[in-house]
Amino acid sequence: MSLWAVVAVAALALWPWAGTLLLGAAVVGVAGACVWWGLRVHRALRERDARWRAQDRLLAANRSLAEVDVLDGNAFELLVAALLRRDGCADVVKVGRTGDNGRDVTGRLPDGRSMIVQCKRFGPRRSVGVRDMRDLLGTRTHFAADVAVFVTTTRFTRQALDLAVANGILVVHRDLLASWLAGASFASVAGLGGRGQGDGRHLARWRRAYGVAGVRARRARPVGRRRG
Repeated sequence: MSLWAVVAVAALALWPWAGTLLLGAAVVGVAGACVWWGLRVHRALRERDARWRAQDRLLAANRSLAEVDVLDGNAFELLVAALLRRDGCADVVKVGRTGDNGRDVTGRLPDGRSMIVQCKRFGPRRSVGVRDMRDLLGTRTHFAADVAVFVTTTRFTRQALDLAVANGILVVHRDLLASWLAGASFASVAGLGGRGQGDGRHLARWRRAYGVAGVRARRARPVGRRRG
């Protein structure tokens, strides 16, 4: 018999009312534990509900590209994280800050694979180049993530897009982002592999629409050879 058991038996023999006190203390302890557990659960539910409401407000306020274009980089990262949560990704955390080593958002896809996300809120006059894509490729390797995702408000250059496709990086450019904002699932837009940017004529229209310099009209070739 343990020491505590001996003490309890002796106390009950000397003071019969001690049993009532011990029982009362036990009841109070159990009740206190239940109250503490209930408060923790209630607090967790309130915090989760607050996060959901904030996410819903963020998504409702940014349903168009025009609204997204006025966001700063931090707000855009929060929006991308909210879209990923909406579409069933788990453990989504917005981590973008100075020294984030290329990780703006982390989480897990619905199938359980780990992912890192790079977000670039560029104006439509800029493009995401191959250097940015190489950086993300290195970040995926450094953190041993299963999947790397690049989300931007503009276009990818052809070299950047080719590098992404060759290395299995999921890319969401401006046109796909519009569909994602409108309700298309992440799986559907990311599964397109960056398609949808169009050909040279599409790029020319893009540049004219956003006032991007560098579009040159095709000159008509002379029918005959110039004689010198």
